[in-house]
Amino acid sequence: MDPKAIDKEIARKSAFVYLAITAAAALVFLFVSNLLGGYPVVAKVGGTVWVSILTLIVTMPLVTSRFKRKLKGIG
Repeated sequence: MDPKAIDKEIARKSAFVYLAITAAAALVFLFVSNLLGGYPVVAKVGGTVWVSILTLIVTMPLVTSRFKRKLKGIG
């Protein structure tokens, strides 16, 4: 398989996974903040965005490196 095609496949698969993880974390945060109550809407939305950004920053390199090892047969 062409190395560029492998890199494209790694990028596509890892993006799907880390975006799904990010969305799930944001939804969990929003659910918990609604469940506990007492927070203004701005705080809920701001917290959800903050959790999304931080989760994306953390999961992007972890998931991408895992897919690189898996699809390139390294490790």
